[in-house]
Order: sequence, then C-alpha cells, then structure tokens
Amino acid sequence: MNKILEIANLSVNYGTVRALGNASFYVNEGEIVAMIGPNGAGKSTALKAICGLIPINLGEIKYQGKPIKAMTPDRLVKKGLSLVPEGRHIFPTMTVLENLEMGAYTIPHKEKLLIRERLDNVFQLFPILRERKSQKAGTLSTGEQQMLAIGRALMLKPSLLLLDEPSSGLSPNYIEIVFEKLKQINKAGTSILLVEQNVSKALEICHRGYVFDIGTIALDGSRESLIKDERIRKILVGG
Repeated sequence: MNKILEIANLSVNYGTVRALGNASFYVNEGEIVAMIGPNGAGKSTALKAICGLIPINLGEIKYQGKPIKAMTPDRLVKKGLSLVPEGRHIFPTMTVLENLEMGAYTIPHKEKLLIRERLDNVFQLFPILRERKSQKAGTLSTGEQQMLAIGRALMLKPSLLLLDEPSSGLSPNYIEIVFEKLKQINKAGTSILLVEQNVSKALEICHRGYVFDIGTIALDGSRESLIKDERIRKILVGG
C-alpha cells in the first residue's frame, strides 16, 4: 500500500515551548487516519505544520513521496492537499455558491464546465447546499456551515483531505451526518487525515489512529486495536 503522506520526527516549538516532539506517522492511499488525544496534545499543531501554516523546527514531511515542508499553503493546495480548518472559516457575507466557487480559485475561469462539474459533485454529496446556494453563508446553521467548509475543500478534488475538529460545535444529528459524509468521500477515493475530539466517532470511521499526549504520539494502531486499548481512557482523562 502506497503512503500518500509521511511524517518523520516532526518537532514544532511555539517560542520556547515544545508543542510537538519527534512525531512520526503516515497515511496510506485510501485510508482514513484519526489523530486523537486531549486538548493541547499537539494534534492541530501537526496538521498546521503539514499544511505549511506554521514553521517546523525539525523533521521531514513527504506528500506523494516528495518533500513538501518548504512549500507554501497555496502550492500544497494545487498539489491536491486541502484543509478544512477548525471553526470552518467560511465567508459569512458571501453566498453558499460564492463560497464554493472560492474553493475552485486555482481552476482557470475559462474552465467553466470543470467548475460546474465540481459544484454538481458537491451538491450531490450535500443536497442542502444546492437548496441554500443563494443564501448568505453566515445565515446557515453550524452543521450546514461545516458541510459548506468541506464542500469548499472538495472543489479542487484533493487527493488528501485534512480536517481539524469537524464535529466542533455541531449537534449530535449533524455530527452523524458529517461523519457519514466523510465515509462517502473516502469511498470515492480521497484519503483523509482527521483531528477529532469526539474519540468514539473518530474511531468509528477511521482505519487507523494515533493517540497524542503532551506533544508526542503515545499510541497507534488499527481502529480495532485502539477501541480495545484501555490506555486511551487514561490518556484522555489524564490518569
């Protein structure tokens, strides 16, 4: 199985504080990989480092077999790596359609048929967005906004989709919907790296997972092995 993402000995400091130390992990093509653990454990830091949003102190990051740690976020997007950030970060005063079109910003404007095809794909996945396409994004429910953020990230048809806390602020019903959609996205061929506080939902859909604790990876394994591992509860509650 080919690795789409490889991280080796990744270390990140915020000033004099070590946020992440010597973390190594990978994502195979076609996998959903979850990063779980308590707040402040380094999960989101790892995701931001991969996307070029923060500098790294040490380590190597390879995407599709090639080093990417010196690349800017916009170059990474063009190479097929899309991030759905925590908090969604949609454009509230723009319509749903305009938000989605912003996600296709690297596609030449003359490629109208391709943009329309990508929009149709998003609307098939999230029918509610088609119904709301002329509505201002800021008036959507939090669940609909999360769908919009995911849909926007899919407009460039990424090979690897990274999500930071997609269940944050959502009702139980929308959490179920969003995670079911993530499974559909994965089955359609997109690899997924997921940072998630909702451990049960993350382990429900992932193939493998990494458990972060105080800036390091404390455990890793298949979803089945992690579900059975009693040490996860101790890490999550600080026991």
